[in-house]
Amino acid sequence: MDVGEILLLVGAGLAAGVVNAIAGGGSLITFPTLIAVGLPSVDANVTNSTAVFPGYVSSVVGSRADLAGQGRRLAVIVPTSLVGAALGCALLLGTPARAFEVVVPFLVLGAAATLFFQERLKALVGSSTRDRTATLHVVVFVGAIYGGYFGAALGVMYVAALALVLDETLNRINALKNVLSACVGLVTVVVFAIFAPVHWGAVLAVAPATVVGGYVGARLARRLPAKVLKVLIVTFGTAIGLLLLWRAFR
Repeated sequence: MDVGEILLLVGAGLAAGVVNAIAGGGSLITFPTLIAVGLPSVDANVTNSTAVFPGYVSSVVGSRADLAGQGRRLAVIVPTSLVGAALGCALLLGTPARAFEVVVPFLVLGAAATLFFQERLKALVGSSTRDRTATLHVVVFVGAIYGGYFGAALGVMYVAALALVLDETLNRINALKNVLSACVGLVTVVVFAIFAPVHWGAVLAVAPATVVGGYVGARLARRLPAKVLKVLIVTFGTAIGLLLLWRAFR
């Protein structure tokens, strides 16, 4: 990578950290940026999953106060998330790269759509059922498979799904989401570091930037108009999804 590509990756990491802290969906910035600097789609995906892991950890630290009283719940669902993430990684590494190239545009578009309708999904919390263990396990397991296979906007999807299952405040749901995302991220780092074509130079450029961006984003979250930023992310994600769709079927 040349200096320009490194600076581009650092900028993407900073932006993704800020976006994740404010609205979620930061991987919709880092993933296409990795493709833009020349990485194949599968390489970009595994590199992105590895690079954003430190940001997940810092999010857990930042939201630890809202995890109070959720220890028993976490003890039950964390193993489910670890198994699901491992399965997602296996699906990615065990299927042809062409299959990923065909599926990923729809995942990106789905992530963008989920982010766009995030507030409407949150509004459904009022009609959500109380904690149902079986349903919770299904939500965690499916989300972890998605995260292991392609983790962009995993946090957004987890918040939306968990809010429909748990009778908790969104702050506590968000804290729970952070732990689950970190668990999925840990599995992807271990599996991809051993078996996948991770581009460590790109990781070194993106990972520290996501941590810094996350800190800055947390400080700015109460000052910036998150709705405006969300529109930008959705527009960006939709454009990238359509571009990847064109590339996959041209």
